Amino acid sequence: MSWYDELVGRLSLPEPAMVAPERALPGRAEPLDVPDTHYVNGHPIHPPFPEGLQLAVVAMGCFWGAEKSFWELDGVYTTAAGYVGGYTPNPTYEEVCSGRTGHTEAVLVVFDPAVIGYAGILRHFWENHDPTQGMRQGNDRGTQYRSAVFTFGAEQADLVRSTAEAYGKRLAAAGYGQITTEISPLPGLAAFYYAEGYHQQYLAKNPGGYCPVHATGVSCPVGTGA
Repeated sequence: MSWYDELVGRLSLPEPAMVAPERALPGRAEPLDVPDTHYVNGHPIHPPFPEGLQLAVVAMGCFWGAEKSFWELDGVYTTAAGYVGGYTPNPTYEEVCSGRTGHTEAVLVVFDPAVIGYAGILRHFWENHDPTQGMRQGNDRGTQYRSAVFTFGAEQADLVRSTAEAYGKRLAAAGYGQITTEISPLPGLAAFYYAEGYHQQYLAKNPGGYCPVHATGVSCPVGTGA
């Protein structure tokens, strides 16, 4: 257990709560100013994407490190940082951090299923953060840091639930609590609000930047035959 976990336990800090829809910030009609291309590989970060590619949207704490971990994977065509799962249209970073939009920091992953399937994306997701922490990841605390997977269609949703069940057993055996990851359908990419340009591929633009990884060290059985 980390010092932060011990501190939370001693102080009995209340769990951050989702804002009620009627209390969410109004947002804006126009999207934020975002570059068209990926800073690292030059591929577009907005649709349309090349035929045959698939989409995934995941949230695993601070999106800086999460996005970097995905763009480095073989078979990933492009990535983008954004906000998902809330009520405020086209929110700013400051608004999301206020806890009054309902969004979580998320990553759009565009991938080639012939190289890395959705199961491989999920395995990377589960293994590279702690999905048992509720509304936080380590010291980053708030609804904007909650673990989540936003699915495109029933097939993705079924695979998320089955991998969550399998990984939950592994986590329990290692002494972790229950998985708290939100699993929600995404009606379309329009529900993914791209973050400001300076957040896109942030750790490539700022190589001295810091974004901790809160991986549990427990392997996910996806693709292992377990």
